[in-house]
Amino acid sequence: MAGSGLVRGAGAAVLNRLRGAAVVRPGFLSAAEQAVLSAELEPELRRRRYQYDHWDAAIHGFRETEKSRWSEASRAILQRVQAAAFGPEQTLLSAVHVLDLEPQGYIKPHVDSVKFCGDTIAGLSLLSPSVMRLVHTQEPGQWLELLLEPGSLYILRGSARYDFSHEILRDEESFFGEQRVPRGRRISVICRSLPEGTGPGRPEQPPPAC
Repeated sequence: MAGSGLVRGAGAAVLNRLRGAAVVRPGFLSAAEQAVLSAELEPELRRRRYQYDHWDAAIHGFRETEKSRWSEASRAILQRVQAAAFGPEQTLLSAVHVLDLEPQGYIKPHVDSVKFCGDTIAGLSLLSPSVMRLVHTQEPGQWLELLLEPGSLYILRGSARYDFSHEILRDEESFFGEQRVPRGRRISVICRSLPEGTGPGRPEQPPPAC
């Protein structure tokens, strides 16, 4: 095994292959910023029930929403995400995907459809740490794991977005190497670039999980 800190993988080859394509930025949000986002999202999420089936069978134990209107403080946070994760030539989907996983919830391995998002996916993690695992779709021995602490930002682009599936490990499997990472409730706030060849707006169907 190779890797250290917040990213580890099957070996040096996969770490080099995904350098810059699968990125974790710890402490991207301050405690105050995390509280701002959580307070804004909680009333909307509380009105929804956790679900145990998903339209593409990718998520278990979740509730979700798409959000286009944000407070001034939250907009400032999302503008920082855009500056950190997306190029000036990239247009973002107008709606931000908010996904709330209960403590026993998880996201199964999947690759987001090119119909619904473009080259770059960026997500903020709130409330609970979790482990995201990426596995090459043709070479399953090539894998990468990201440790996502609350307040961190993850970015998937290029090969990490198209050639590798990604998942959020369920609680009983939630280890980062030898380190146990207990899963609690997790909220992710996910921004995506627009699919190639799509005009401003949003895809025809809800985006897949992340």
